[in-house]
Amino acid sequence: MGIAFGLASSLVWGTADFLGGVYTRRLTLASVTVGSQLAGLLALLVAAAVVGGFDGRAAAIGLAAGACGAVGISAFYRALATGTISIVSPVSACGALVPVVLALATGERPGPVALAGCAVALAGAVLASVHEIRGEHPAARSSIGLALLAAFGIGGFLWFVARAAEGGHTLSALLGTRLGSLTLLSIGVLVTRSSLAIPRAEVPMVALIGLLDTGANGLFAVATQHGYVSVVSVLGSEYPVVTVILAHTFLGERITPPQWLGVALALTGVGMVAAA
Repeated sequence: MGIAFGLASSLVWGTADFLGGVYTRRLTLASVTVGSQLAGLLALLVAAAVVGGFDGRAAAIGLAAGACGAVGISAFYRALATGTISIVSPVSACGALVPVVLALATGERPGPVALAGCAVALAGAVLASVHEIRGEHPAARSSIGLALLAAFGIGGFLWFVARAAEGGHTLSALLGTRLGSLTLLSIGVLVTRSSLAIPRAEVPMVALIGLLDTGANGLFAVATQHGYVSVVSVLGSEYPVVTVILAHTFLGERITPPQWLGVALALTGVGMVAAA
């Protein structure tokens, strides 16, 4: 169950991140991040009204996850807007190292095959970034720096979401997460006086990005309840494979041989984890 939900979260995250990168090039960063997050919050409030139940501890930890996520997603979307989508996304996926290290440090002990699979999968994500690090893209340097910042933010987000969802309080955790991210993003908008204007025709797609992101958060939270956080975090961070393929298919971005090898390694690592 943990493997299935973890992989499902990466599939949905990869789609949301691809769309987020595309629409950040058309609209402002603030409008895409705040607009999409608001759509996710509204969906969660409706779900909470229907399902009922609220856990304060889960929501409080979720606030910390949301703050990390706000930093991560802002840096990530800015990197996507200035760099190459099929490269920036894999660099940010290295954020999975944060929850992996913390989980192992606090006592998790997955089997050797699962750990080896995680290492192979993460190596694949790093290899997929070699092309841009070499500087062929004019915005390579700045976008890589932003992607690294996104990695730390996303890594913190994954860790706190896993902690918040303990005990099955997924919905409360997600509500706290979304409130935390929206609060920090709103402060950023006020400070920078960024525009939140979204053309009416673009509203459905911005909302879809938020719904996909929220859905992926939920899938990941459930995954952590059925498997090791150190393993599930890596599986959930395989979204670059989805983003790379979508960027290649719909935007015509070239995928170099090293990148293809990285994708192959990522898939091999996932297979090793599944077989463990």
